[in-house]
Amino acid sequence: MDQLLLALRAVAEQTRLRLLALCAEGEWTVSELVQILGQSQPRVSRHLKQLVDAGLLERLPEGSWVFHRLARDGAAAHLAHDIVARLPGADTALVQDRERLQGVRRARAAAAQGYFRANAAHWDEIRSLQVDDLQVESRLLDMLPPDGLHDLLDVGTGTGRILELYGARGVDGVGVDLSHEMLSVARSNLARVGLSNVYVRHGDMYRLPWPAPAFDAVTFHQVLHFADDPAAAIAEARRVLRPGGRMVIVDFAPHEVEVLRRDHAHRRLGFADGEVADWLAEAGLTPVDTARLPGKSLTVAMWSATCPS
Repeated sequence: MDQLLLALRAVAEQTRLRLLALCAEGEWTVSELVQILGQSQPRVSRHLKQLVDAGLLERLPEGSWVFHRLARDGAAAHLAHDIVARLPGADTALVQDRERLQGVRRARAAAAQGYFRANAAHWDEIRSLQVDDLQVESRLLDMLPPDGLHDLLDVGTGTGRILELYGARGVDGVGVDLSHEMLSVARSNLARVGLSNVYVRHGDMYRLPWPAPAFDAVTFHQVLHFADDPAAAIAEARRVLRPGGRMVIVDFAPHEVEVLRRDHAHRRLGFADGEVADWLAEAGLTPVDTARLPGKSLTVAMWSATCPS
């Protein structure tokens, strides 16, 4: 009862109701919320703290930034979602907030496009060497069907494409990445398609920010070739995988395209089946299936495994 009263007191104020509505639309920094609300940073921060303390919002530190979003777990989270659903959509303040929010989204999209323009040669060069993305995604959906999946973790999420792929099919998902630039791109992409059941957060694949198993599935999509220790990354991902859960790794088969190591920071030029199978077994996973999708110069390899029940 005390927690419920705390939550009810927290929302009994117009600015905090507006913040609740905005955070139901995505993840926002304090500066973005200040821009939308037109209020001072200290005032907005105080309101956010009350909502976080009441369990209505979640606070996600990311380097020097802090993002806020609607809480996903707990009794107060259910209350938050119920209150947002009851807010009058035609309210003048809420309409103006939504209009300013679109401006923030446009700014995010412009920043993401700028990043892609600066790195277009990188993406285009690698894509020209391998198989079409749609073929890879189709095979991934076969190896890891979305039916029956509830929680997906995408390690090294990059542009957030795997979250978009599964989120559009009703799977709740979270992507972690160590690059703030890529997280900005992923947030922009997910906002563009309007998915609220998936999100991203800053995280290290060797020290994932979950203390216990929390996911039905884990994916590594074109990330392990950057890793210093792929076996350790797989073992850490297995730690947060629920019993009976599944893991799928998408990367390159062994190749000799040295330009990827020289110019694009690839530490490994692909992986052999036996090598990946050993890492999966060492992590306590049972290899299930493999696939090969040949491209112009690179073959995309896929490996799946299950966690013992």
